[in-house]
Amino acid sequence: MVTYSQLNENQKSAVCDEANHLRIIAGAGSGKTRVLTMRIAYLIEQKGVKPYHILAITFTNKAAREMKYRIADMLKEQGTGCHISTIHSLCMRILAEDIGALNYPRNFTVIDADDQRSILKEAYKEFGIEKKEYPYGLLLDYISVNKYDAISPDKAKELSYGDARIFNKARVYEYYQQRLQQMYALDFDDLILFTVKLFETNPKILEKWSSRFHYVHVDEFQDVDRVQYYLIRLLCKVHDNLYVVGDPDQTIYTWRGADVNIIVNMDKEYPDLKTIILNQNYRSTNNILSGANSLIKHNKARVDKELFSKNGDGSKIIHKTCGSELAEADYVVNQIIKLHNDGYNYRDMAVLYRANYLSREIEKVMIENRINYVIYGGLRFYERMEVKDILSYLRMITRADDLAFTRIINTPRRAIGPKTIDAIREIAKEKDITMYEVIKNGYYPKNKDTFDRFVHMVEKWREDMKANIDMELLLQEVLDDSGYRTMLEKDNETERLENVKSLLDDIKQYSEDYPDSSLDEYLQMIALYVDRASEDVTDAVNLCTVHSAKGLEFEVVFVIGLSEGIFPSERTMSEGSKGLEEERRLAYVAYTRAKKLLYLSESSSFSFVVQGTKTPSRFIKEINDDYIDHIDERPKPSQSMIFDEDIVIKERRQERPRDDIYRNGDSVIHKVFGEGVVISSDGNILTIAFPHPYGVKKIVAGHPSIRKKRKEDMN
Repeated sequence: MVTYSQLNENQKSAVCDEANHLRIIAGAGSGKTRVLTMRIAYLIEQKGVKPYHILAITFTNKAAREMKYRIADMLKEQGTGCHISTIHSLCMRILAEDIGALNYPRNFTVIDADDQRSILKEAYKEFGIEKKEYPYGLLLDYISVNKYDAISPDKAKELSYGDARIFNKARVYEYYQQRLQQMYALDFDDLILFTVKLFETNPKILEKWSSRFHYVHVDEFQDVDRVQYYLIRLLCKVHDNLYVVGDPDQTIYTWRGADVNIIVNMDKEYPDLKTIILNQNYRSTNNILSGANSLIKHNKARVDKELFSKNGDGSKIIHKTCGSELAEADYVVNQIIKLHNDGYNYRDMAVLYRANYLSREIEKVMIENRINYVIYGGLRFYERMEVKDILSYLRMITRADDLAFTRIINTPRRAIGPKTIDAIREIAKEKDITMYEVIKNGYYPKNKDTFDRFVHMVEKWREDMKANIDMELLLQEVLDDSGYRTMLEKDNETERLENVKSLLDDIKQYSEDYPDSSLDEYLQMIALYVDRASEDVTDAVNLCTVHSAKGLEFEVVFVIGLSEGIFPSERTMSEGSKGLEEERRLAYVAYTRAKKLLYLSESSSFSFVVQGTKTPSRFIKEINDDYIDHIDERPKPSQSMIFDEDIVIKERRQERPRDDIYRNGDSVIHKVFGEGVVISSDGNILTIAFPHPYGVKKIVAGHPSIRKKRKEDMN
């Protein structure tokens, strides 16, 4: 006999209500899994519903296993037979019975992510496409979007409108679809799309399946997309009993197709809809919940609710302003050390951030303090592909070792294939020299023009390094001259670009901390971090993006990088109010992961990601002051231009000088540092004073990042 005494009043209503269409708005930590499983147990035990007439759709296999375990624990053998699975598993079962109606064999193959990448690898070889130019994830997203939008490969080619890169994607899409058909295989998107097509074209099959399931339940309903929702409605066609559980305030996957309006506007499609709100939180203290409540109230696309807890008020949220990213990382790690000394396990603490690149400084300080950490659902910063690529480019300047050479000689693509690289490697072995020296000395006669351009580029960087150009400026040259930045921009690889910009911040900070250090010393320092980070971990601090933290909870949570343009993300905000609301929901999810302590932090330093000095996020300001303590508030900015006292700027000449000649006192404009003044020159190396926080920089005259200030710039 199932007992319901542990449920609160709203939970009891959600379990026992007999409305045909029920929407359960389940706030963070409100016990939604308990409610959903007890609802199923109630139908079986109290209403006499046969288990095989009950369907529950979850969005992870882990959630499905948890629900099955709980029902079995409550009802023993009486509860066996319910169909509880992900929507993809459900579709697989339906297609296994009836896909023959679509002229497909019942023993069709379902391919996983590794299989998909194998097909793309075949296509890349067929069309001479490089993986680094067209990352697998990018192509698979492109294919998925086209499939969901019912755009065929032929139509995708038409829509390329002569753009070679888009046309190449369409060709790969065509190859991919042909291979699936040849193998009678389906990918995860096909499982849903084929099931929808099966139901639309075969009414009797639809009636069979919708008759089988008398009660349809959907967990995490805020994450469904339009096609999934259409399929769910088809499954309810005969008995029309739909029970959904979700929280519009936790819709953070719109980039994967989730549509918050589905759950918010459900009452418009079902006039008899009954809504029950679960607003008692069993996870967090009231100061954390009240702070999160005051934040999310700024959103309009939501169902109003006010989370509360019986866990007491607890400590207020702490907001810390730091002078730099390094200072922010030091603050967070010092707090972690103190909390650990006070009895908290490392595994009970988490550092959350909006984007992966923000883990860089935290990782370094963790390693320096010998604190074990794990990157949940991602790679360590210095192990990410684009970071390793750029570090290999920098190694070409200092050492030009064979590993660096083979990694980047064809990245971006320079039509250098594996056979050519193997041939160069053999010559290097014979002559006992590096592979770079082979092409530099002309020992490999083929591809001469390509290799000459590459050598000229590397040698130019080496000359600039000898001239003591700032390391960050040298890295900017590498990104521009090599075409690496352009390659990422063309493919809209926002996350990879952010990682590269974070590396710029890293080398800038290193230059400021160690002004007399060399590029080689910087690379040695990075190698040391990578080596230390490879140690095995047991009790470890969790580092992860907010997206990866969804569904998790921790005693202590640090949310870092809370600056405008970072969190909220400038890219998402460019989508207007819809994008801003998505970002605010993401912050709400981050804050409500904390059970006892919540720390919010940001820094006032310059960032290449936001292309300027950072300012505090609105997601801090929107928290009611009653629930948050602010530490070290940001000082008001002083003068906008700060120069060293011993710098004397000579009066500019009245006549306009030639654009390729710079004189002391010339006003210039730099792509990153803005307006500056030339204070000296040594050959082709200019010393220029820029506004705070950049200060005095050395830049190569004639570099595309800099030009003289013109009259039109003053208008």
